Amino acid sequence: MEEGNLISKTEAFFTFVVLSSWNDTIMVIKSCEMLSPWAENLQIVRRCCDSIAWKIFRENSTAGEIITNKRTWWFDDVATLRIDFFMRIITAVKVKGIKPEIIGSCIMNYGEKCLPSMYGDTRGMDCKIGTNRRNDSQWSITSGRIKETSIGQNKEQRTIIESLISILPPQKETVSCKFLLRLLKMSIVYAASPALISELEKRIGMVLENASTNDLLIPTYAVGEQTINSNEEQTIHNIDVVQRILDYFLMYEQQKLQQQELKSTTLNISKLFDSYLVEIARDPNVSITKFRVLAESLPRHVRTCHDGLYRAIDTYLKTHPSLSEHDRRRLCKIMDCGKLSLDGCMHAAQNERLPMRIIIQVLLSEQVKMRAAVHGKDITESDDNSDKENSWSSTKNEVKSLREELENVKIQMAELHRDYSELQQEYEKTNNKHRSPWTLGWRKMKKSALFIRKMIEDETQEGEHRVKPGRRTQSIS
Repeated sequence: MEEGNLISKTEAFFTFVVLSSWNDTIMVIKSCEMLSPWAENLQIVRRCCDSIAWKIFRENSTAGEIITNKRTWWFDDVATLRIDFFMRIITAVKVKGIKPEIIGSCIMNYGEKCLPSMYGDTRGMDCKIGTNRRNDSQWSITSGRIKETSIGQNKEQRTIIESLISILPPQKETVSCKFLLRLLKMSIVYAASPALISELEKRIGMVLENASTNDLLIPTYAVGEQTINSNEEQTIHNIDVVQRILDYFLMYEQQKLQQQELKSTTLNISKLFDSYLVEIARDPNVSITKFRVLAESLPRHVRTCHDGLYRAIDTYLKTHPSLSEHDRRRLCKIMDCGKLSLDGCMHAAQNERLPMRIIIQVLLSEQVKMRAAVHGKDITESDDNSDKENSWSSTKNEVKSLREELENVKIQMAELHRDYSELQQEYEKTNNKHRSPWTLGWRKMKKSALFIRKMIEDETQEGEHRVKPGRRTQSIS
């Protein structure tokens, strides 16, 4: 205890030499990971964290306006620290007033190095919880199943995930949507706190327009023999999570409208969501009810073009060929044939998977659009947005091909009617006493053909009445 002995010399060395150097401070705080709780009781960890936070603040304040999206030199150093030490440094940096964008970038860098990847390797698992060794746990996600090697190691990863979620800056775009979705996937894998998962879903809902289709494909995980998302039939992707995220997004958009904010991102979400519907439609275990509910979640005015929705419905019908006629009609009702582009109408008119009623509606819509294109008439509903995905005006070649397609349909109907007449005459020649059971079928076929022909003729007459007399036909450029 005398002056000049080892304790006083060590304290002076620690204060004036170690804490004044960035590298030495990082080295000391990393060595404290093996010396708990002695290092905590001697305030070594606290003083190192405060020194690191002060150096970070001084660096950013002297640098002036910097590019916040760019990685800075100290990101990699603090990413090698234990998660509890990292949290204390981030907390101290927040108090000193560092920009939230810088803090968010630092957290993303830490997550990239510490969170395991989604492809079964051990890349990005350098961070430690209670030891000073590399976490070399072997794990994989294959077909939605986690191979567990150690319960303790999974607890360590869950602690890292929950800690990163808890220190995320509250500002909207401080971290990327891609990172948030990756964090959500890991949270589901390691069974993080439901409250934190719910908070993370709300954060993703705020920036959902920045997501990509692959980011939204959240696998349905199973730990051991128990399934986290227990449904009657296990789906490949976790659709319920995406449904909740979309609900949060629509809620935030409604709040924007109430606050009279001019900027709205609902128009940007339709393409993303229709692409997601195409992906989940390939899953044979997705029920038609869940698919319909998810597809109808977007308000009708959000989709200015239904080509993406038609593609999703067609993919679902292709994956589920055993659907009844009633279910196919029920599924196709969510699509507005009037919002299909000309290419979409041409494809749908030849699609044998669609119900006959939908094909007739597509043909009528196609004919009306063709007439509108010929006469220079715009029949689409105006949505007051300048960036519509498709315009009903077409080139001269497209109009010509549409005319030929309609003529072919009429020719085919005429051939069917002629074949029916020949078969009826042949049947009458046989002069059987017993009535054949398929006579009623031919009568129904005749009625159906006459009904389709009558609808096309009525729609043609209606389209001619809609054209104002005296209006000059405009050519299509």
